[in-house]
Amino acid sequence: MTDHDPLLEPLSPAMAHLGVEMTAWSTDFARFEADIAPFMANRSGIPHGGIYAAMLDTAMGYSGAYTGDAQDLRMTLTLSLTVNYLSRPKGARLIAEGRRVGGGAKTFFTEGRLLDETGEWIATGVGTFKVRS
Repeated sequence: MTDHDPLLEPLSPAMAHLGVEMTAWSTDFARFEADIAPFMANRSGIPHGGIYAAMLDTAMGYSGAYTGDAQDLRMTLTLSLTVNYLSRPKGARLIAEGRRVGGGAKTFFTEGRLLDETGEWIATGVGTFKVRS
């Protein structure tokens, strides 16, 4: 996907505020990326875990929302989200990937991973989402 792909939706105000951008979106998959910025830091000087959780939540929710039609938007709600924190970034860019791994027409299950551009695994997640009617 490219920046000119009409299927890449504008981001929510929250993700836009964090500097997150959608870099890939297809059936059962979504990727979001953001440069690490000073305002993301926790007391230890690394990105706050909430940043990781928000990016994973977004990527996993979008992984079950792809329709292939820019006029047919599918909105989702997070029912359950579990994040496991593994490491801290070694690089300067966060990359969240979500994959739909099962479910039906209204409820679906996802897995996600958050890496940096060096390949360092920072966090993983699993989630359950509902397609809004």
